[in-house]
Amino acid sequence: MYKSIFMFVLGLGFLLKGADTFVEAASRIAKKMGVSDFIIGLTLTALGTSIPELASSISASIEEYHGLVIGNIVGSNIANIGLVLGICAFIGTFRTGKRMYQRDGYVMMLCVILLFILTQDKVLGRVEAVIFLFIYFVYIMFLVKTNSPRAKKYKFHDFIEYMFNFRYVTSIRSAVVRRAMNKQPSQRTTTDHKILQMFKEGLIKDILISLLSIVAIVFGSKYLVDGAIEVAVLLSVQENIIGLSLIAVGTSMPELLISINAVRKGYGTMVVGNVLGSNIANILLISSVSSLISPLRLTQMSFLYTIPILGFFSLVLLYFIKSNWKIGKKEGVIALSSYIIFIIYAFYSGWS
Repeated sequence: MYKSIFMFVLGLGFLLKGADTFVEAASRIAKKMGVSDFIIGLTLTALGTSIPELASSISASIEEYHGLVIGNIVGSNIANIGLVLGICAFIGTFRTGKRMYQRDGYVMMLCVILLFILTQDKVLGRVEAVIFLFIYFVYIMFLVKTNSPRAKKYKFHDFIEYMFNFRYVTSIRSAVVRRAMNKQPSQRTTTDHKILQMFKEGLIKDILISLLSIVAIVFGSKYLVDGAIEVAVLLSVQENIIGLSLIAVGTSMPELLISINAVRKGYGTMVVGNVLGSNIANILLISSVSSLISPLRLTQMSFLYTIPILGFFSLVLLYFIKSNWKIGKKEGVIALSSYIIFIIYAFYSGWS
């Protein structure tokens, strides 16, 4: 028992530290190569908090622990709303906004609805994976397009129109042409001076650090999954329950730490944005990558219980966002209480 717990904790430690180090090194590399802060924030920072879920889900998918993958994805999303948002609401009240409600909130609900509809046969296969990856790609392109301060207040229907009118193709083409036009002729080829400059700026060091952090992530996810499975066997609990609880909470630690830090520094709106972005990435990106490796088979409990409960938590989040356009201690109590009840009932119903 102690060995299994040690493996789980050790794997989680390697996973979280490796993910954090990778994001920092990758951000430095991107800056040194001239990538804007916005693109770094949109991709590396936003996806960085989902790396633990992604790595552990990939490892579990390779070993065909499908219950662990689904439990991790759904459990992490519920933990983001019930645990992360609940704790942050206790620390301080923070304001929300119409854009996050009318655009990102509805996109999150679309993801939950699609997850439920596309798993009616209790399998999340490669066709569904391609659909999810496509929607996520279009969503990222849509965020890039609508980030300008001069842009109008885009809503959910604008995202749907953007996707079905193939406007992301225009966005990609214009971005590539604009980048090429802005470059000076001398900058269009790699020179010996630039190579030497890379060494001077420590780029090679950052690349080595990022590679080592990836190794830590791989080993961490392996130990985490193996430890979790052994704990499930020893406790006679279904593997999806361990995914919903231990792994989901453990891999949600980056979101929790970042969100707490944001509230303390007065950036409360980042908490809701972080939760929405992470939940969207978990469904569209992590589930699709995992099911591309090995089609995910859902248990009866996942289909009838956990995914509908995720829908309930997601609707509650939308209500919190719109209610007086702020989230405070009252919402925190409701979120945390609901999460505790969910975990207790999950263990009770999943005990074999």
